[in-house]
Amino acid sequence: MKKKFFKALSKFNKAVLPSYSKKGLDLQKASKVQMALIGWKLWVTKNALD
Repeated sequence: MKKKFFKALSKFNKAVLPSYSKKGLDLQKASKVQMALIGWKLWVTKNALD
């Protein structure tokens, strides 16, 4: 159940949230909001793969 939820959330994130890796964002110059979004996407992806 938990894994299905995170997989669905991951698909939603991919569709709605921006992809900073495709834009070539430098992590040293990222704002706090951008870093929070990167952390959120990383956490969701980690839980979807477990």
